[in-house]
Amino acid sequence: MNIFDELEWRGLTADRTFLARPGGPATGDRPTLPEDYDTTFRLFPGIDPSERRSFVDADKNFTLYCGFDPTADSLHVGNLVPLLGLRRFQLFGHRPIALAGGATGLIGDPSGKNAERQLPTRELLNHNIARVKAQLSRLLDFETTVNPARLVDNADWTAGVTLLDFLRDIGKHFSVNMMVAKESVRARMEDRETGISYTEFSYMLLQAYDFMVLCRDYNCELQIGGSDQWGNITAGIDLCRKKLGQSVYGLTLPLITNADGSKFGKTVAGAIWLDPAKTSVYKFYQFWIRTDDRDVIRYLKFFTFLSQEQIADLEARLTADPGAREAHRALARAVTHLVHGADAALEAQRASEILFGGTLEGISESTFTELLGEVPTKELERSRLDGAGTSLVELLVTAELASSKGQARKDLEGGGVYLSNIRETDTQRAVSCQDLLFGKYLLLRKGKKNYAVLTAIG
Repeated sequence: MNIFDELEWRGLTADRTFLARPGGPATGDRPTLPEDYDTTFRLFPGIDPSERRSFVDADKNFTLYCGFDPTADSLHVGNLVPLLGLRRFQLFGHRPIALAGGATGLIGDPSGKNAERQLPTRELLNHNIARVKAQLSRLLDFETTVNPARLVDNADWTAGVTLLDFLRDIGKHFSVNMMVAKESVRARMEDRETGISYTEFSYMLLQAYDFMVLCRDYNCELQIGGSDQWGNITAGIDLCRKKLGQSVYGLTLPLITNADGSKFGKTVAGAIWLDPAKTSVYKFYQFWIRTDDRDVIRYLKFFTFLSQEQIADLEARLTADPGAREAHRALARAVTHLVHGADAALEAQRASEILFGGTLEGISESTFTELLGEVPTKELERSRLDGAGTSLVELLVTAELASSKGQARKDLEGGGVYLSNIRETDTQRAVSCQDLLFGKYLLLRKGKKNYAVLTAIG
């Protein structure tokens, strides 16, 4: 299996440039294609259809790139498909380039947007780039001696280019007719109220220029990106042909939507970020655990490096016992490990398991406090825990896990009460400050799922 077979199996190909299968006759202005022609292969304009070029040769090692504009100080889970795409290519022996858009980020890509972006200041953009570069570095291998990843910034090759030089050397190769036909531009132009500024209209030329520079200076043959990048990618392919006489290629990856039609990566609280300061590791892990059953196998293919055999096994287990949620846990573990590392993934997993009766051993206070938003929390005067403390019976009533002291005693005698996920059966059990977790919290549970946290104050 080569990288393209792998991507096809994972469902990670939307469009790719393809002229004609070798030997296929050309008629009119396009090649004649066989009836079984895969419609995910797209033809792009501006190239003589009599040429016989297939997609970039998967049997040789080549250089490819993907760009990431630093519109925020962190990437989000929606960026993972193309970013992990670079990593997949690297694992197959190819040389990935991650491009941080220090120049294009000042303009803003109109693709997928129905309104003009707010232009960032240069200071904000520089801050965002520094943060995003660190995230890119964690997911690609820059140390291997065989095919190390490379990190570049398009501000490096645009800084010395004047407007007149750019218009003469690059702009003359683009017709306005071709540019307005691109989906990212056409959709905005059809909206009479919003429209598109000349600034964003010119974004396509800048991205095409990136591809040309990378082809010229790094022998880059392939650009990948989300399916909304198709117009920008094919513009770069055309520019490389016209300016360099080089044949280069494009591949787009699907934009992910959930089974219910909602946008992937968005929650009530907002986007799911890769930066733990914006989305905690625990909440990141929980996002994947809560994946819809209809999506979990797709997402295992999209966002993990598990093999076909491993994913097939998880799919069989999901079918046999959906309630066990083994596929969901495998997804959450794998993606959290990729983004945040093994230790953080393990702690997030343990924190998640706390709400299913797991041990609290080794859990940090910061991770435990993430649970406070998951269960009912009440304040408790610390003085009630001084000295001999307060009976567990009374605390169950305070936490509203029991309607009365009599009910609390019955629950204790029945073995259904837990303190810090340790079963308690003694109706005379007193709880003191020594029982507090991190000197602040009491975690109470009745039955399998009824939790409460009492926070000591004063």
